Amino acid sequence: MTTPSIGIVGTGFAGLGIAIELKRAGLRDITLLDKADELGGVWRENTYPGAGCDIPSPLYSFSYEPHTTWPKRFSLRSDIHDYMKNTARKYGIDAHIRFGTEVTAAEFDAAANRWRVSTAAGKTLEFDVLVSAVGQLSRPSMPDIPGMADFRGRSFHSAHWDQDHDLTGERVAVIGTGASAIQFVPQIQPVVGRLTIFQRTAPYLLPKPDRQYSRWHHKLFRRFPLTQSAGRVSVWALCETITKGLIGNHSIAHLVQWISLGFLRLQVRDRELRKTLTPDYPAGCKRILFANDYYPALAQPNVRVETAEITGITPDGVRTADGVEHKVDTIIYGTGFATADFLAPMTVRGLDGKDLHTDAWAGGARAYLGMAVPGFPNLFLMYGPNTNLGAGSIIYMLERQARYITKLVRQLRSGTALNVRTEVADRFDAEMQRRLAGTVWATCASWYRTESGRVVTNWPGLVSEYDRRTRTADLAAYDIVDACRRLKP
Repeated sequence: MTTPSIGIVGTGFAGLGIAIELKRAGLRDITLLDKADELGGVWRENTYPGAGCDIPSPLYSFSYEPHTTWPKRFSLRSDIHDYMKNTARKYGIDAHIRFGTEVTAAEFDAAANRWRVSTAAGKTLEFDVLVSAVGQLSRPSMPDIPGMADFRGRSFHSAHWDQDHDLTGERVAVIGTGASAIQFVPQIQPVVGRLTIFQRTAPYLLPKPDRQYSRWHHKLFRRFPLTQSAGRVSVWALCETITKGLIGNHSIAHLVQWISLGFLRLQVRDRELRKTLTPDYPAGCKRILFANDYYPALAQPNVRVETAEITGITPDGVRTADGVEHKVDTIIYGTGFATADFLAPMTVRGLDGKDLHTDAWAGGARAYLGMAVPGFPNLFLMYGPNTNLGAGSIIYMLERQARYITKLVRQLRSGTALNVRTEVADRFDAEMQRRLAGTVWATCASWYRTESGRVVTNWPGLVSEYDRRTRTADLAAYDIVDACRRLKP
């Protein structure tokens, strides 16, 4: 197998990143599969008002493809999406994409050492190597609240924003106060009649040092690229410092918490509202958010923050545990994503018919370096288990994963597959969970953890450590599987 065929599921940053790296390494037999009719992943899907990134654009972009004309430091969804489309076009990735192709299942054929991929249209595709690039933030999570189907008004998840519905003058309920809600709430607050925010836990907010980039900035970035690179490095270093606080440096953690609570005091003068918006858990246990306009929006007279537990949805609104029915015209669910269900709803079967979700991941998702699972040869994951970040740009991690996977693929011999050794993967997972137990992420319930308490999403160290550990692709960590299913050391 001198030129292996490679299938990539997903065309977000992860899919584009691995496809570009493979092409740069001289591999051309690449096919990207996406159920939509346009690339972009979450930046294609999330069209809610105010959608954007909370990492500065010079860092939230490929290191080898800097963009000198970002309109602002923290770019909005449309600008990020345009960057992805332009980058894909520049590197010739468009020609490798099959749109309208939803992958429903993948099964490893041990006799041929190939992956058979089934689509929703009933077609079967075969690849020597399969890469999942569906990410952790691709499937919206809907709450299980009694009566949701009975609501007579409009309701939708923020990730599936109803662009045809006019909220002007309406009574609107927002369920959830996560990263999406803090972006769209300030956008809809001025136009709605009444806005009720149902808050289960208050988030920690930090000021967002945003600014518009002028034509002068664009000219400077073009003529002196080091000026933009310096900004990228400084943000990277700041994120590494914050990460130290999340993984155990109490002085940094207390400083971050002090800044956040000071920001709350500065922006919210009403004592009762400030008390309602004060988190009751350590900073960083849940995702820390960045916004300058969220607190001011909540202080407006047409906004109410409701902390009573929701007990049900009625035909006319939302009922809470205190017996009050909050009548509304529209319900917006800002309830995040199913982050722990990696690769779902795809069915993935490896050696001996082992199911990835019910067998290999029965106790929670895990993968060696977040990329390889024992019993699933030549299956590699982008943005897999324990590679999410509490602070920093996931693009940095994706570039390291793309580099590592490409090095492995280039070492494949004809008719063989690489299967990570069970003892190697188990040792790595034990290290991850031991280290994660000492981080702030293990101290409260969040989307970082499963119901059992296992942290399945986050990397427990600095991104510079991940860079070091993925710089070389050590074949000693893998068994070589030949086409007759014999394992070779």
